[in-house]
Amino acid sequence: MAHTDNSFGSSPAQHELTLIVRRECHLCDDMRATLGELLHGRAVRVTELDVDADPVLLARYNEWVPVLKLGEHEICHYFIDAVALEQALGSGA
Repeated sequence: MAHTDNSFGSSPAQHELTLIVRRECHLCDDMRATLGELLHGRAVRVTELDVDADPVLLARYNEWVPVLKLGEHEICHYFIDAVALEQALGSGA
């Protein structure tokens, strides 16, 4: 399973998000950029997973990418939902 890890902030990650993406996807690029802006300076780690590199992810999320998750909780897909993201990070979902 292809993945990339990105950490924001200088302290150890308090939250670990998963961003499910695919290559050459403008919505994925937009979500990644917006997520970077929203998480700048925060103790959050983001692991990116390539939906096309994993048959299980592909079967579940093919039409939904990009998908942002905290654990098993789906925060949003297609576009960042800043309110849902803040709620998830605040609750630790």
